Amino acid sequence: MRLSRYFLPILKETPREAEIVSHRLMLRAGMIRQQGQGSFSMLPLGKRVLDKVCRIVREEQDRAGALEILMPTIQSAELWRESGRYDDYGKEMLRIKDRQEREMLYGPTNEEMVTDIFRSYVKSYKDLPLNLYQIQWKFRDEVRPRFGVMRGREFLMKDAYSFDLNYDGAKAAYNRMFVAYLRTFTRMGLQAIPMRADTGPIGGDLSHEFIILADTGESQVFCDKEFLNLPVPDESTDFQNDGEIAAVVQQWTTPYAATDEMHDEAIWQGLPDDSRLSARGIEVGHIFHFGDKYSKPMNAKVQGPDGKEHHVSMGSYGIGPTRLIAAIIEASHDENGIIWPASVAPFDVSLINMKVGDAACDELCERINSILTKAGKEVLYDDTDQRAGGKFATADLIGLPWQVIVGPRGAAAGEIEVKNRRTGERVTIPAEQALHHLDSGA
Repeated sequence: MRLSRYFLPILKETPREAEIVSHRLMLRAGMIRQQGQGSFSMLPLGKRVLDKVCRIVREEQDRAGALEILMPTIQSAELWRESGRYDDYGKEMLRIKDRQEREMLYGPTNEEMVTDIFRSYVKSYKDLPLNLYQIQWKFRDEVRPRFGVMRGREFLMKDAYSFDLNYDGAKAAYNRMFVAYLRTFTRMGLQAIPMRADTGPIGGDLSHEFIILADTGESQVFCDKEFLNLPVPDESTDFQNDGEIAAVVQQWTTPYAATDEMHDEAIWQGLPDDSRLSARGIEVGHIFHFGDKYSKPMNAKVQGPDGKEHHVSMGSYGIGPTRLIAAIIEASHDENGIIWPASVAPFDVSLINMKVGDAACDELCERINSILTKAGKEVLYDDTDQRAGGKFATADLIGLPWQVIVGPRGAAAGEIEVKNRRTGERVTIPAEQALHHLDSGA
């Protein structure tokens, strides 16, 4: 992609309304445009990151056995009255009426609708377990939306819902999502720590928030440093093996970890001093078992092996892809801009032509662009007439993993300079070694 033909509205000044790093950098890097209070358009660079985040989420949900669907954003108030939540939800729910004066709402979540889908088709335990998920826009009328896409009113959400015959089945489904979340965040370059969360009036202990450590986090968190060295399951993990999955969950829930709401000071003080880690954290995912909270009032039942009808045991599992983009930036940036993990970077390489119009520079850039593109690399080729300092500033700001720099002197010698954005290391190599150097991560 040629930068001269790309829509990348870079801001040189930091917007005054941006309170945290991710909001500032997303605005400055031309990733988002604020359209209203807590509402943002995703511009081309931001949309590319969002698509890559969603791809990883999908791959891990699919790997864990969940099936993707897509439900409407506008829901009937009647479904929510069945569950008893319509009047209880609060002002965060946007309530509307259609032209026939029917009461509707813009969905803040989808437990009722997915339960209605389930009860319409599934009648036997033989069709279980079942986990349905979607990636869909949500709206919650926050009292004070802030921090850009970190806490907006309209946001993209991956919400999954599991259905099982009983608690044992539901716990196995919960464990599969737990492990899928560990893999999801790790693949995005994040170190997420599962922390036990409040289950409210439902009770039990099956609720976890996944927290990444960041100085700008909203929550104070307390955890054992052991988490920093725990192994994350790899691609060979067998999600059909409940025992294997349960063992992973056991390993990841044994060390102490809690947000300030769930913190137990007595247990905390009982840990060795050199094992305690207290920091700020950002929630990037939440999984929750709620049993028959929706299946009972909405009469979602299946016939069990005993011939009797049973209200299914359910769970829900949320990840906010738009919020994740901000969390990744909060965890990975420096004073010059974003530092994208390779898996979610909008492009792989920033190819910088230092002297557009110079025959040798132009020819070498075209050749490198062609070689890298044919090899599957996504290249953003800066062929603009901007000054060198501006090109470097833009490349650092948008944070692509690699910068390949072509100047007149190097082009004459058949050489290029390659910069690793994360480490800042620069090397000069023969142009024909560009692909090998990027592939080797040298």
